[in-house]
Amino acid sequence: MSLTSVQRWVMSTLVAITILHLSAGLVVAAYFVKPQSSKIGLLVISGVFGMLAIEAALLIHRHRPVTAWVLFGLIPPLVGAWVIFR
Repeated sequence: MSLTSVQRWVMSTLVAITILHLSAGLVVAAYFVKPQSSKIGLLVISGVFGMLAIEAALLIHRHRPVTAWVLFGLIPPLVGAWVIFR
């Protein structure tokens, strides 16, 4: 592996994990907020941040921005919605 390749992997991992932590934090905030509309809004924002995390990692590796991998960013808000609304 070249140095550039290692740098891309490290950077994409850091970017994706950091933004996914933000997404998970929004899910936790949605769990503790009182109004129903605020919960839904925070879950939607969490989904957007999750998809942006995957998108950023893909762009660092110079992959196509439109791909099905972006849907993995919806995992935190979907799990959060299942926990909150069950």
